[in-house]
Amino acid sequence: MTTFFLARHGETVWHAEHRYAGNSDVALTRHGLGQAAALGAWAVDAQLDAIVASPLSRAQRSAAPSVETTGLELRTDERLVEIDFGVAEGLTPDEIAAQYPEEWAAFRTAPATNPLPGGESGLAGIARALPVFDDLHREFPDGRVLLVGHATLIRLLFCQLAGMDPDGYRDLLPVLGNCHLTTIVYPWATESRAMHHPRIRLLGFDVPPAQAHMGAVLGA
Repeated sequence: MTTFFLARHGETVWHAEHRYAGNSDVALTRHGLGQAAALGAWAVDAQLDAIVASPLSRAQRSAAPSVETTGLELRTDERLVEIDFGVAEGLTPDEIAAQYPEEWAAFRTAPATNPLPGGESGLAGIARALPVFDDLHREFPDGRVLLVGHATLIRLLFCQLAGMDPDGYRDLLPVLGNCHLTTIVYPWATESRAMHHPRIRLLGFDVPPAQAHMGAVLGA
């Protein structure tokens, strides 16, 4: 089984203003750079075998300190890019509600199923990104892999892997901290049990890197 550490990128200039940043390439704030540095400090003793990031610069920059402290190569996987929010890119929730009231209401009711206008559905995002776990598990069957990505896609993937309805991700997992770590063991359920059991074992959810001690990470 492979241990995956899922980390959202650091704070961006849009997130600081609560604006939707999907596949738009938005820079980190100074605070976001500090969060990335804290992730890099955690990586020193994390015994990682690989670091893989979304192609967007905020994820690449957030992974960079971990690359520096571990000496590992930074790998990019296009499948880890954030959900495209279409016309909502760069808008606040209030602005979306004012400009697209019916579409915003539908999105809030079933956000994985109902994409915002011109955007990508959460279900489509899951379909493109889920194979990343299988590919990396085959490459590192007993390894430890850091994935640096995005809040919405991480929450969608977590729901899918944990056997929960992805349409409930906004209510069940309302917050995912910048550069916080969610640690899972994959795959957990056998193929015969996969229809009724989660495919992962959860070792930690949304844990700040300074608190992600090795004992908890290793499941001791």
